[in-house]
Formats: sequence, structure tokens, C-alpha cells
Amino acid sequence: MLATPLALFAASGTASAAPVPPRTPMTDFNHDGHADLAVAAPFGTVGGVEKAGYISVVYGTASGPGTARHQMISRATPGVPGDLQGTFAFGVQTLPGDLDGDSYTDLLVTSGGDEGEPTVLWGSKDGLTGQNTVLPYRYSEFALGDFNGDGKRDLVVNSDPSDDPDVSGMTIQYGPFTRDGKTRTQDSITTGDGPSGLRSFITGDLTGDGVDDIVTTHGFEEMQHEARFWKGSRTGVGHTSKTLGTAYSGTVGDVDGDGYGDLITRDIGSVTEVIDSAPGSITIQYGSSTGPGNTRKKVITQATAGVPGASEANDAFGASLSAGDVNGDGRAEVAVGVPGESLGAATGTGAVILLKGASKAAGGMTGKGAIAYSQSTAGVPGVSESGDDFGRQVSLSDLNKDGKADLTATAPGEDGAFADSGALWNLYGSASGLTTTGAGTLSPAKLGAPEKDAKFGHTLGG
Repeated sequence: MLATPLALFAASGTASAAPVPPRTPMTDFNHDGHADLAVAAPFGTVGGVEKAGYISVVYGTASGPGTARHQMISRATPGVPGDLQGTFAFGVQTLPGDLDGDSYTDLLVTSGGDEGEPTVLWGSKDGLTGQNTVLPYRYSEFALGDFNGDGKRDLVVNSDPSDDPDVSGMTIQYGPFTRDGKTRTQDSITTGDGPSGLRSFITGDLTGDGVDDIVTTHGFEEMQHEARFWKGSRTGVGHTSKTLGTAYSGTVGDVDGDGYGDLITRDIGSVTEVIDSAPGSITIQYGSSTGPGNTRKKVITQATAGVPGASEANDAFGASLSAGDVNGDGRAEVAVGVPGESLGAATGTGAVILLKGASKAAGGMTGKGAIAYSQSTAGVPGVSESGDDFGRQVSLSDLNKDGKADLTATAPGEDGAFADSGALWNLYGSASGLTTTGAGTLSPAKLGAPEKDAKFGHTLGG
């Protein structure tokens, strides 16, 4: 989604007022007006410690992210808490957002190992810094949004203070944060599931009131349960929800241009035991003043008319999703990662399919006008090879400040000097859609970062 001034989040809105399209603030760690990227290589070797992991911070320029300025951050970076020897997969989850309200984007990072508490890296004019800040949630899922409409980033985590092992829920910390990781207010909501019931979050404004809402996904072991919608308001997130059908992950964007954010989710049904072995399916549930529902929704797969390719086992269509207006027509496109897509004899090369936004009068988003991008696409650097995993992560954001969303796509299985060192690609938006003109690629080798087993791009923030 495209960046917008934070003041927009404080705009008032009611059910009768014109809806406010969803927006996400720009990721700008040094507040220079250019969008930045945080690219995780969670299995990279750091200081001789295998699979310790690191994050590459790529700072933006007027022409987009490049190699001009790069920062590598790990547990070995001065100021970052924790011991490198006790770390596994630093960067396995990354969330950018201005947590302390100083206009510099910060980065929340999680990892495994003994140092499992999430770490906050604080933005500054010199970029991200570590200041020994950890949050007391070990091995949890997180999401950010403005859930009370005050213009500050709030944090939701799948942690409930109840001592009852049969209860799960979420805790919302309402920003801004202080540098000790605390906020003035927080609220806990019980979802009623068992201890592993709440799996992840999708956040964004789905009611057009300028306040972000929360969609929670649920399941236990290999079973996926129904997702739930929790409405944000000027007084915070309500404690009642409505069910939406099964969903695994997703994004929010106004794909039909009616001003309401729409919910786009990855849905492979009720069994998720080997999720990437499925062909893949996404569901669009259109937003309204009361949020998304089950009455107006659409399912899109690679068997849908106009969508490139075929719906085949192991494609994992929808493994990553992002929404943003690529051509500036007021309707969001949706980038769909298809990391298991096979091209010719090469298997698991991967691709990204861009679904075109369409007006409500035209029936909303379909497969019409969809385009596939891969390393076999003319103008895209590289060569499609087996196991590249191209499209594992996708993001649509305005990287060059022209008012149009640009695509960032990663391939953590891309080979460099070592197997699975990983890489990413940037393709830029235009009035006619995504263009491969000026397409660029970044990798550990180009950034001077460790390559061995890095899986650069396994996680993407920005």
C-alpha cells in the first residue's frame, strides 16, 4: 500500500462520512523522505556462527533502494541485545513502524534460540540503532497498526496474560512506546481458543473510518479454523468479533476503489499440514462500513480466467500477498507470490502474479489483465532455475516517490557463490502498470554481506 502522511490516520470518520482508503506509512528509518527496505537473511552465518541470521537494511534514494548505503545488523551489532552464540534465525520476523512517534521508522525483530525475545531497533538520522530494548513476548506473532486512530503505531501480539492453559488471546499495546519498550495503555482480549488457537494477524482499515482493524487467523496443529474480524475505533479495539471463513494470512487494500479496504487472504481450506504442497487460492472479501463479510467475496486461483499459469500442486499461489496501486488509478493491485511455480523443466523456480484492480461497477477484481513476472520475463535480471523460490515474499510500496506502488519480490533460494544465498528484485510502477525498465536486483554479494546459506529475502520488512 502507498505511504501517506500520518496525519491521515487522525482524520475523523463515521459510517455516513466518505470512506477513507487504507494507507500504510512509508518505511523510512532515517527520515530522509526515501523508502527503505529491511531484508532478513535469518539463516546466514555471522561471526562463524551458522544460522545466526542478520538483517540487511537498504536505504532508499530518489531512484529507489540501491547499494549506495547499506547496513548489516545482527546480535553481534553494538547495542543489539543478546549473545550471538545463543541466537538462531535473527530476523525470522520483521515489522517496520514508528513505535515511539518521533517520525523515524523503527524495526521490531524476532529470532529463535536462547535470545527469543523480540528486539526493537530504533530509527534515527543515521539509520537503525540497537539500544538494548526487548519486549517481553517470547516466540510470539506480532502486527502493527493504528487501532485507536490517534496517528500512533500500536502493537498487537498473540499473548494473553491468563494463566489458564486452555485460553488464548491477544494483547494490544497502544503507542507511542518509550525506549524501555513500554506504553501508557494496553488491553488484552480473550479469543476463547486453546493455547495454540490464535496464529497470526492481518491489519488495516476495513471500515473506511480512518482507524485500523484486526483480522485474526486461528487453528491448531494441522487444522485451520475460521478467521475473525475485530473492529478498531477511537476508543480502541472492541472485544466482540465476527467470523469470516478460514484464512491463513493476508493483506488489506482497496481493490475496487470504493474507499473501503478489502481483505485479501490466502485460503487453502481447513487443513494446513503441508501448506506449500497445495496449488493455492486467495479470497477477496470486500470492505464496508461494518467491515468485510461473507456475502460479497470472490475466490481467485490460477484456474481463474485470465490468471497466467495453471493451478498445480506445489505452486503455493498466495504464499505472500501485498496490495498497492501500481498504475495510480485509485484501485489497488494485488501482488501474489507463487514460489513453487515451475517454468518449463525447472521446478520450484517461482513467479509473482499481479492481479489488476477493477471498479465495483465492473464487479471488482477478477483475473482479467493479470500478468506474471519471473526471472524468465524480459527485462528481469537473472535466470529462472529450480528451487529459486522467486515470489516467496512480495511487497508493493512506493520506492521512488512517484505516487505509484513498486514491486519488491524475493527469491531466498537463488544461488550466488553459495547455494540458497538469496536475492531480491525491484520492479517499478507506471501509468501502464509494472515495468521491467530499470528493474534492479540486490543480493548479499552486492551488499557485501555473508552469502553462505543466508536465504536472503526469507523475510521482508518495508
